[in-house]
Amino acid sequence: MKTNKYLMIYQEISQQIERGEWAPGVQLPSENELAERYETSRETIRKALTLLAQRGFIQKIRGKGSIVLDLAKFDFPVSGLVSFKELALKSGKSWKTEVHELDVVTPDRFLQQQLKVEKEDRVWKVTRVREMNGEKIILDKDFFNQQYVTELTYEICENSVYEYIENELGLNISFAKKEIVVEQPTEEDLALLSLDGFHNVVVVKNHVYLDDASLLQYTESRHRPDKFRFVDFARRNH
Repeated sequence: MKTNKYLMIYQEISQQIERGEWAPGVQLPSENELAERYETSRETIRKALTLLAQRGFIQKIRGKGSIVLDLAKFDFPVSGLVSFKELALKSGKSWKTEVHELDVVTPDRFLQQQLKVEKEDRVWKVTRVREMNGEKIILDKDFFNQQYVTELTYEICENSVYEYIENELGLNISFAKKEIVVEQPTEEDLALLSLDGFHNVVVVKNHVYLDDASLLQYTESRHRPDKFRFVDFARRNH
């Protein structure tokens, strides 16, 4: 029984979080306080907290302890192409996009490789911060080949670039190649996002193609890790 006590503690605290007894953003009692409450060792408490963190109930933050996470994460389909506006409207939560940079740039070597363009070509650079319920949770860094997207405005970027491309330009966005990595926040992430002590961001890198296989866009979407659940459907081939 003793070896399973951490599971009992995990189950009790996780159920309390699910019932709303611990609100999102609240700090759990310290390891010492929990050890006294459950009459057990700090090591047992530590194992229970580690499991809670692995299952997405809490986030251990240096200097702050264990913070309860919001279980109502936004489902972000890995295999789908969903704009932030579409995601926000589906969630029913208040949302806002702030455009921090909109410019036509000369592609450096990195962008030349990502967009398959030449040095003399031009690329739209769009940096946007996505806000949900007053929290800045995504930093989008988008690069569009100007050959296909000839004009962009702040108004378009605040609303939906995909809507503009499909409805106004008449282009068909077809598919994307995605890579998902976890990185340490950059100075830009720390300055523009509401990271609240989180020490990593989830970065989704997209190469987006039109229906004729032309490479339209390269983007890096940098997400606060507690706000999203990346989902997919998989079927085994026989």
